[in-house]
Amino acid sequence: MSETRENLPPGPASTRRGSDADDQITLTITPRSPGQVVIEVGGEVDMLTSPQLRSAVLDQLEPDAGVELVVLDLDGVTFLGTSGLAVLIEVREAAHTAGVELRLACTARRVLRPLTIAGLIPLFDIHDTIDRALAST
Repeated sequence: MSETRENLPPGPASTRRGSDADDQITLTITPRSPGQVVIEVGGEVDMLTSPQLRSAVLDQLEPDAGVELVVLDLDGVTFLGTSGLAVLIEVREAAHTAGVELRLACTARRVLRPLTIAGLIPLFDIHDTIDRALAST
């Protein structure tokens, strides 16, 4: 699997990969302006990989992280299963409880369609680019 960092400014980023060959997910965490973090998600978000996504987002919600906004860039997701949908709902609620804003950046039909079918679109603040998600007020 290759990592892409297109349209991201230079800066520190950390990448987490699945722990074995069956885990087909990449998570690239990039701090943006103070208090803003972008998590690029790539690959399949399913029963095996959704715990990694959950952990990556919940880490950003810790009080000592100093994060006010988390943007999940989901355009690299190739499959979004029901476990992935459940994690999105869970991290949305956790962000709300922590006082952190959560936004999605996504135009991919393979992500938007499951969200639409499940009736979840109204729950999320969805933007078509990372920059728009970061700039939205």
